[in-house]
Amino acid sequence: MKPVVSVYCEGNDTKIAVFSAENGRIKVLRSASFDVMQSAMRLDDGIADLALEGTDLDLEQMKKQGVESDGSVNVSAISSINESLRGTNLSKCDFITALTEPSVYYHVFEGSKQARSSKLNADIAQEILNTKGIGVDKDTLGYVELSDKSLFAAFIAGDVNCFKLINALANFNNKRNYKITSVKSCEISLAYYVAKRKKFFPDDYSLIVYIGKEYSKLIFLHGRKLKHIGATIDIGTLNLHTYDVYFSKILLEMENGGISSLDNIIVCGEDDSESLILSFYGTFPEANVSRLEFEDLDLTGLKPEEREIFSAFSVPTAIAIEYFDELKQEYKGINLLPKYVKEDQKFFQFGWHGYLMLPILFLSALFITQQILNNQSTIKQLDKEITEQTILVKENQQILSQIAELEAKISSFDRTQAILDSVSVGAGIWTKVVTHIAEFFGARKNIWLTKLSQDGSNVVLEGYVLSKNVLTDFAYSIDSAILKSVFYEALREKDTYKFMIIFNLSQFPEADK
Repeated sequence: MKPVVSVYCEGNDTKIAVFSAENGRIKVLRSASFDVMQSAMRLDDGIADLALEGTDLDLEQMKKQGVESDGSVNVSAISSINESLRGTNLSKCDFITALTEPSVYYHVFEGSKQARSSKLNADIAQEILNTKGIGVDKDTLGYVELSDKSLFAAFIAGDVNCFKLINALANFNNKRNYKITSVKSCEISLAYYVAKRKKFFPDDYSLIVYIGKEYSKLIFLHGRKLKHIGATIDIGTLNLHTYDVYFSKILLEMENGGISSLDNIIVCGEDDSESLILSFYGTFPEANVSRLEFEDLDLTGLKPEEREIFSAFSVPTAIAIEYFDELKQEYKGINLLPKYVKEDQKFFQFGWHGYLMLPILFLSALFITQQILNNQSTIKQLDKEITEQTILVKENQQILSQIAELEAKISSFDRTQAILDSVSVGAGIWTKVVTHIAEFFGARKNIWLTKLSQDGSNVVLEGYVLSKNVLTDFAYSIDSAILKSVFYEALREKDTYKFMIIFNLSQFPEADK
């Protein structure tokens, strides 16, 4: 279980105790009491704060701590509270508060209790509105059954300084807030704890006397059930001069509650001294007067001087024990936590219209998710088709490459065929040229050919001749032949002539035959 920080705000007195459940037993980790002024001090977020009395205001220090003030108080109380809780991770604790008058109002409901819980709460809230003129939210109203079977209802109306104190402590530690899980009635919780600790007979009338610093409480039990809660007594250890005032108040409240005698008196709070107990013995000799003991708690975590005055923390202890019993489902108490505190503590804060939007947001998210899944399926299908088309394009490119190669081969074949055709046509002319030259040279032994070449359509013949007349005859034997040059040149001691004859192949006499 989480540690529990129990806070009790009563007038200028604030008591804080930290509890934890260890090995099946409740252990008290911290306890501290502070005198605070519930006055006009603000944190940066506008939450009212509390401050210690009797110290000067340090505006510069308040600015450093992010606190604004109207100049009448300071923030040393929050600092002192935070210091007393050092070593406790407050963010991981559950805060519970005990409230009393004037923060809590009480109402005895004697109407029908046959209705269901929600309807009964509405009936009680309506009766409170009719009798007291106070509008109450039925969901934040709590009640317990009195010994006479009537219902004793408790509710909160207006701002509660205790909530502001807890929020101010959170702001001091740079937190938005601490989690307040339960709000209890001081008197109802103390009655539950005393009835649990003490063994009362069913017909016993018992009185719980809680003495505070400024106020005191009178709580009457019949058997183990609550009988009557007396009006708050405006006296305590700070302004008490004689115990006699308690006795007159007790007798008055006994008359108001229809109680003829007292069998048990339990004393707790700031004063449970022997002199007080003896005074009660003297006034109510037939009653069994005792202190409220705390043997069920592990107090080893406290200092010896803190253990001696632990009765002053009876109320924080009572609400902590009630809260732990609720967690263990051993008891169902009341919880007066207002709606505005619950809403403020939510991580996501919505109004009624915000909750109306939640189904729309859910359906929108579902629709968008469905669309995303559908689109992803479409994208996968398109990716598959793109892959297939890419493979097809590659195959087509290979086919086109093969076609281009074939076209190149066909084109090359056409050129080759044209060349072959032209060569085959020229081959007949050359045959006739060579035959003519061979016949002319074969008939004469004094002329020979050294070179035969073609320059375009012209044929160039070079060679040697021993007689110019033979050369002239050879030139005349070929139409269009031109004797380009004749040079004298000695060859092996013989007179020879080197010649060059050019003629047009197309004009060879046999070319057109």
